[in-house]
Amino acid sequence: MQYSCEVQEMYCVAKGAKHDPAPIPEEGRWVKAKEIKDINGLTHGVGWCAPQQGACKLTLNVKNGVIEEALVETLGCSGMTHSAAMASEILPGKTILEALNSDVVCDAINTAMRELFLQIVYGRTQSAFSEDGLPIGAGLEDLGKGLRTQVGTMYGTKEKGPRYLEMAEGYVLAVGLDENDEIIGYKFVSLGKMMDAIKKGEDPKTAYEKNISTYGRFDEAVKVLDPRHE
Repeated sequence: MQYSCEVQEMYCVAKGAKHDPAPIPEEGRWVKAKEIKDINGLTHGVGWCAPQQGACKLTLNVKNGVIEEALVETLGCSGMTHSAAMASEILPGKTILEALNSDVVCDAINTAMRELFLQIVYGRTQSAFSEDGLPIGAGLEDLGKGLRTQVGTMYGTKEKGPRYLEMAEGYVLAVGLDENDEIIGYKFVSLGKMMDAIKKGEDPKTAYEKNISTYGRFDEAVKVLDPRHE
């Protein structure tokens, strides 16, 4: 440690006040965090790249300062999926400080890591008041039984109106219109359920047909459109 001459010549005044860090809620406890190992919690956060072409939703489960579980979901940029694959290998096993300073390839994922770091170290996690936190594997609950990201894809123009392309329920096959040409429902196929059935040996055509459903008043539609081709 080096001190300037000005500091060396100063008179030493005793420090009287001992001001500990404010306690933060962590997994049902109040913790005065002083070291990385004092940090625990599961939380979610969203990041974006500089041109805002893509976004990342990141879920981390931190135990004793170490990332034990990471869920990386990306949207809007084809290269992000490959970056997410790398991030899913890079992040688990690192302390949150290491992860904050690790290049996880995609700027949106890096930004999500920054936002999560702030939430976690300030005690703003989803598990702040959950006794003993959430088990490793809780991140998968975001995906549901089919282990697929909840995605909504809609497109619209002033000239031709809206097109529903993908809902949380699945891939939209058709939209139903009433006599005023307003959408009153849609038909969709649940891709996750369909693929599960195919993997179990079911005929693909049968699996496809069995996992088609409708939403709203689709059966009352006066006109049916393929949103991708009409």
